[in-house]
Amino acid sequence: MKLKLLQIKEPSGKEVMKSAELIAEMMAEEGKADRECFWVIHLNNSFNVIEKELAHMGTLTEAAVSVREIFRKAIINSTVCIVTVHNHPSGNLEPSCEDKTLWDRLAKAGDILGINVTDNLIITPNGSYYSQCNDAMKEGAK
Repeated sequence: MKLKLLQIKEPSGKEVMKSAELIAEMMAEEGKADRECFWVIHLNNSFNVIEKELAHMGTLTEAAVSVREIFRKAIINSTVCIVTVHNHPSGNLEPSCEDKTLWDRLAKAGDILGINVTDNLIITPNGSYYSQCNDAMKEGAK
């Protein structure tokens, strides 16, 4: 009988994502999507990107996100931490009540699973972003 073990997925490149600014730069093109989309950036313990996953695609005003689905691939990838990113096609950087509720649920689920939710970002078509970790809005480089 052969014993088959899962292998840790290696980082997709040398991208080290230690700041919201770097992640916002990496996601600038995705910020131009014409509907709300929700991505999960899977990171290893050195903050190298393992995978950039489009987890949910929604409508112009919302993307219904399942907490279970967010962590499914993180577990498969042996992800140490995640950063979530979603866009606001309207250009509004303010997190909605729904955004804040989801972020709270993700943090609680991550604590249980041992997968840290390092940050939650909102990105816009013009390159601006909001970082929950920094609790600040920043204008992206043009």
